[in-house]
Amino acid sequence: MISSHIDRVLISRERISRRVAELASQITRDFSPPRVAADSRITIVPVMTGAMVFCSDLVRQLPLRLRISTLRVSSYPGAATSSQGAKLVEAQLEGIVDSHLLLVDDILDSGNTLRLLIPMLQSYKPASVRTCVLLRKKRERPAEIDVDYYGFDIPDEFVVGYGLDYDDFYRNLPDIVSLKPDVVSPKDA
Repeated sequence: MISSHIDRVLISRERISRRVAELASQITRDFSPPRVAADSRITIVPVMTGAMVFCSDLVRQLPLRLRISTLRVSSYPGAATSSQGAKLVEAQLEGIVDSHLLLVDDILDSGNTLRLLIPMLQSYKPASVRTCVLLRKKRERPAEIDVDYYGFDIPDEFVVGYGLDYDDFYRNLPDIVSLKPDVVSPKDA
């Protein structure tokens, strides 16, 4: 059973649900007239696959006319528990010129993913680029990048669940959890 791998629950599914609703309200307000023109194009750009659960819950609560384009980035390949540097793997970004973009990611850790993606998205000449992350890690050395919207601040520890993974497992957990030390490979702990 997967529950035997969990050390502790950091953020419950109920807290996540409430916070996603709050974020959706903020985003709806910021992407609605008079802040953006009524005929503006809005494109949500989730970073796959970590942000897929968060983004799907978020967009279902946005009463906006929007499109979705996707990016795939690799930062934690395989069983890594620390960022190995962000690399763009795939981008499906048709029709984002002059669109208001909301880049949605699972976690702000080192900041490498956002540092890679924001300038790349800006090169397409969108109307604007805003960022939304579910989690911001409190680190000794901050990521030196700010986001427009975030769900929760968490301690600087490795977490899984609600789309976040370890070696492509645990994305299906409904809560944000830490794993027991013996589950995480000793070479990466």
